[in-house]
Amino acid sequence: MDIEIIDKKQNPLLARWEVRFVVQHPNEKTPSRDQIREKLAGQLNAKKANVVVHSMNSVFGKGATKGYARVYDAPEQLGKNEPHYLLKRNKLEELKPKKEKKEAAPAAKAAAPKRK
Repeated sequence: MDIEIIDKKQNPLLARWEVRFVVQHPNEKTPSRDQIREKLAGQLNAKKANVVVHSMNSVFGKGATKGYARVYDAPEQLGKNEPHYLLKRNKLEELKPKKEKKEAAPAAKAAAPKRK
């Protein structure tokens, strides 16, 4: 399995790199997101936990997969910017900040006087 990076663009506002890649895997099955994350992290000198594979497209019988990934500078940024379903697909669910439930406000109708 060889990964060739086609396009690499920095997005300083979101503290990430946006990467387009092609994976050559002749006579093998399509590699998993986990395998691709590991290889991309190695090529880009990043931690595997900071890489999110956004999409992968394979063509039957071709032995190549095109894809798009985002490589963050810090895991905090990754948790803030990526949707939950992508974190779940990449097995990074623990990075999403938990939202606290707000308590219900007291009913305003109870305090209002009744009209006849």
